[in-house]
Amino acid sequence: MYSKEETSRIREAFWTAFGQYIAPHMSAEGNRVNWTNYKTGVKHIYFRMQAGHRNAAIAIEVAHPDAGVQELFFEQFREFKSALESHLGETWTWELHTRDDYGKTISRIYKELPGVSVFRQEDWPALISFFKPRILALDAFWSERKYPFEDLSGS
Repeated sequence: MYSKEETSRIREAFWTAFGQYIAPHMSAEGNRVNWTNYKTGVKHIYFRMQAGHRNAAIAIEVAHPDAGVQELFFEQFREFKSALESHLGETWTWELHTRDDYGKTISRIYKELPGVSVFRQEDWPALISFFKPRILALDAFWSERKYPFEDLSGS
């Protein structure tokens, strides 16, 4: 078992390594991006990458505090499901009104990679290979499809 400090140090080392690996890639719109902390530009919509003890996941999270508005955002993503899957080259899991680690109601669309650990450095290549093409695909999708979401949010 790792101490809190060791856990933090290992996670930071992984995300730093990932960030350095993906930094040369420009966004679909030709801009520099902080890939590890991707900004969608639409309030309450996040692209999250998580690497833990037993798995990794990448997700689109809709965290609007109003459940009805959250559902509108989620339904807008459903309208674009075939475009999203075309960019990703795979299907993801869709969950309307689930709970995050803090008990907050969110909706999410995600892909999980089981059997890997950020705490095993030998898993880092698999983690990077999992995250990289998916965050780049999400960016390409978002560059084409973000405008209706901006309209819904009033951004």
